[in-house]
Amino acid sequence: METIGIIGAGAWGTALAATARRAGRNVVLWAHEPEVAEGIVRDGRNPLFLSEVALEGVRPTVDLAAAAAADAVLLVVPAQFLRAICRRLRPAWKPGTVAVICAKGIETQSCALMTEVVAEELPEAERAVLSGPTFAIEVARGLPTAVTLACEDTVLGQALVQAIGTPTFRPYLTDDVTGAEMGGAVKNVLAIACGVVEGRRLGDNARAALITRGLAELSRLAVARGARPATCMGLSGLGDLILTASSTQSRNYSLGVALGQGHALADILAERRSVTEGVATAGSVVDLAARLGVEMPICAAVNGLLYRGIGIEETIRGLLARPFTGELGYVPGS
Repeated sequence: METIGIIGAGAWGTALAATARRAGRNVVLWAHEPEVAEGIVRDGRNPLFLSEVALEGVRPTVDLAAAAAADAVLLVVPAQFLRAICRRLRPAWKPGTVAVICAKGIETQSCALMTEVVAEELPEAERAVLSGPTFAIEVARGLPTAVTLACEDTVLGQALVQAIGTPTFRPYLTDDVTGAEMGGAVKNVLAIACGVVEGRRLGDNARAALITRGLAELSRLAVARGARPATCMGLSGLGDLILTASSTQSRNYSLGVALGQGHALADILAERRSVTEGVATAGSVVDLAARLGVEMPICAAVNGLLYRGIGIEETIRGLLARPFTGELGYVPGS
């Protein structure tokens, strides 16, 4: 795996390009915007995302086939655009090339996980998932970061770890692909809820409670979908949730803060260049939970706030009025 292709030159794709170069790989970075590719050629930097990060040695392109010709291809596009990108990649895809899915989300309407989308659109691709607690700018600067690398083929997973791992970018390997995907998707919805708590000044106690009960929701849905409970306690579950639900660097958390302060969703999104994955994923999570018979009151509350016109005060009252119950599977009186 000497050459790494990266599809998507947003902040996360740019950070992964810098990381792969730091690991000694040849890097081909596909950009949707021609001005991004031109800026990297001209200045050695991405003019739109993480412009302070040098991308020396990264080869930019606007040709998908050029990036797909690599030994491993990192798919770093928003979750709801992944299917369309995979369809465009299909004519150039070499059988056996590994697709490393870096998008965190659940497809709307179909409720498909990202690995399922790739399996349908690129059936000849080997698949892996890269997830975990990562702010792009910190990864790009080489600050210490640990991530989950999920791959059912252990040998392939170990090869990927060696290809992109560095002393400061540390992939931890698992074969629980579903668990890694579910953690990365659901935590974005929970981060919006935690942002609302901050924006409404409900206190640190409330945020801690929301993170903890949100993790219980995440775990219930992941296990119902076939994941192992332990994966939810790892980097791609608990680790990512802690990071995303406690810092305004998180697009999802900061959106929740703005909602809590009374700003309209449409106005918040209109001011952003990057996609806030939890907005689309909220509906998908609630739909998937309904199909599997899993109760997820926090995620349902976020979905109601975003899409059903339920006000913040009504949402908060609804959550606080829920009946008292046991913790971690304990049933009172049993």
